[in-house]
Amino acid sequence: MVLRLRLARVSTPGGARRHAPLYNIVLAHARTARDSLPLEVLGTYNPIPKLPAGYSESDVKEGKARKAKDIKVDVARAKYWLGVGAQPSDTVWRLLSMIGLLEPKYLPTGPQTEKALKAVRFPTHLPNSQASTSREGAVMEAIKEAAAAKQA
Repeated sequence: MVLRLRLARVSTPGGARRHAPLYNIVLAHARTARDSLPLEVLGTYNPIPKLPAGYSESDVKEGKARKAKDIKVDVARAKYWLGVGAQPSDTVWRLLSMIGLLEPKYLPTGPQTEKALKAVRFPTHLPNSQASTSREGAVMEAIKEAAAAKQA
């Protein structure tokens, strides 16, 4: 069965309050409910930005401090589960990339991004002599070199 790293909502410390979310970063089977019993709790995520210790609201307005969201993760266990094939949800992927555990995953959205990606991937405005300098040309050259190295 597929294992996923995902968020499970829990009540806030001091009782359940509306508009004060708190999430556990958990390992669970992919088909179980969001708040069902997880296999392992790997950390917590508090999406409400808080001030760092020793700063005030006026420091934020002046630009001396910045509110930060609270992410706590057992890095060793997260690395282990990712290593054995657990798949993080998109949100957990983003959180793990914030702490430097995974590479950022950029998802293109909107028609403008799609057009820009097509223009970069398949440059039609370049003459054949310049095609080798494009990314696609470099990839094709690398494939040809690898094939030549295999034959030699």
